[in-house]
Formats: sequence, C-alpha cells, structure tokens
Amino acid sequence: MDIPTDAPTGLAMALDPLVTRVLAPNPSPFTYTGTQTYLVGTTAVAVIDPGPDDPEHIAALVGAIAGRKVVAILCTHTHRDHSPAAAPLKALTGAPIIGCAPLSLADAGPRADAAFDTGYAPDRVLADGESVTGPGWTLTAVATPGHTSNHLCFALAESGALFSGDHVMGWSTTVVAPPDGDMASYMRSLEVLMARAQDRIYFPAHGEPIERPHRFVRGLIGHRKQREGQILRLLKADVGAVPAMVERMYVGLDPRLNGAAGRSVLAHLIDLRDRGLVIEEGDSWKMAA
Repeated sequence: MDIPTDAPTGLAMALDPLVTRVLAPNPSPFTYTGTQTYLVGTTAVAVIDPGPDDPEHIAALVGAIAGRKVVAILCTHTHRDHSPAAAPLKALTGAPIIGCAPLSLADAGPRADAAFDTGYAPDRVLADGESVTGPGWTLTAVATPGHTSNHLCFALAESGALFSGDHVMGWSTTVVAPPDGDMASYMRSLEVLMARAQDRIYFPAHGEPIERPHRFVRGLIGHRKQREGQILRLLKADVGAVPAMVERMYVGLDPRLNGAAGRSVLAHLIDLRDRGLVIEEGDSWKMAA
C-alpha cells in the first residue's frame, strides 16, 4: 500500500468534541502515515500514545495542549513508535505516565523499526477495567494482549469511542510477532471487542477512524481464520517452511514487509501447534498425525 505524502503532520485536528489528533512525522511501511497521538478533554486533557521521542512532534503536542493541565499521559503499549515521548512530555507538563505495564524484549526480527521502548517507566499501571478521569471525560483500560502482551485499549465513555492502539488499525492488519506477540491472545482480544456493544467508533494509532467497528473487527477475525486455513492447506501440500508459505500467501506484498508477514505466519503456526494440529520439525512444520 502506498503511503500518502500529504498527511497533516503536526497539526491538531478535532475529530470529536472531546478528541483531537496530532500525527507524528514517522511514516513507514509499518506505521503508515505515522503514529497518531490523541488528546482527550477540553479544559484539562489526557494524552494517548505520545509517540516517538521526536522534538518536532513533542513541540506540536505542547502547542496542541495550549497551556491546559495534562491529567495523564497514557500508553497503549511500549513499541518505540508509541511510548518514548512520554518521558519528555512528563518533564514538560508534570503529568504522570499511566497505562500499560513496562515490557522490553530483545528482538532482532523484522519489526526492528518498532522495537520495545527500554526507557518506559510508568507512574501507574492500569489493570483491565481501571479508569483515569478528568473534567467531562473518563478513560477505561481494556486489556487486549496479542500484538504485545501488555497492550491496552482505552474506552472513552462519554463519546462511545475506543482508542484501539495497534490492536485494531485503520489501514492494515496487525502484526503479531512472536515471541511476545501471541495469536491466540490476539484472537481472544478481538472477541473481547466484539462483545463491547457500547463502542461506536475506534480511533487507531495508525490509519483513519473506524466508524463501523464491530463489522470491521468481524472482518479481522474472518481474515485470520482465512490465513489459518491457507496455512493448513499448504501444510497438507507439504509446504512447511515459513518463507515458502509467505511467498504463496502474500502475493504482491511489499518486500520490506516479508519478514513481518513471516512472523505473523509463525504466530499462527504456534497457535496451531498449541492446539495439537501441527508439529514443528527444525525449520519446517507439518500436519500432526
């Protein structure tokens, strides 16, 4: 997919009476037009996914905050395109860093551009169902492990919005990359969102708002089941190496994304193994007897 070159980086765009978006200048094949930071509130605000530690982006956030009190800096997870700006923003505003638990793993895989933020140090970790409040708004954590084991979404009760981080994105499917990414957890987390009738719109960290979220999530579940079916058919045809599977399953894929696609295939294979359907033999896989 081509990345738009006219994305409004650094501009504060009102999406909802309580929600403003500021796009970070970090476009890539993994982040699309960049990481979207959200400000929630009017007289006092929360900042969701402050983004990369980029002086230009931090200056844009300070401009959008416009002298208002920052009640909390919230992070959905600790990939490097989401949480590193939390520390400098805390230093500038005095706001506590709240949200996901710390998680830092060495990962030399194809998601190296979005490695874990080793400096993330929250003042408070939110458990599933816990909330942060400000004048006229309430943000409640919804645990959604899968993309990472520490991933949270945040539900804004007053507007029926869900800030979906990387769990549900508006431009692409989510990369689920072992060892921390877990396909079984990801699928369960999608079902958690399907059960949330109160969510009318998703504001993802990458891509446009999702205005029919339950239909969208249903499509994601169907897509993953389709991928699983492809893998099983390839194994039955004695195609057991992950690179060979990627070549057949992702025809026309940007070559820069081949490694990430392989990680998602591996996540499916691990899930199938744990369900007793396939077995691993060295660098290859086959159907269980």
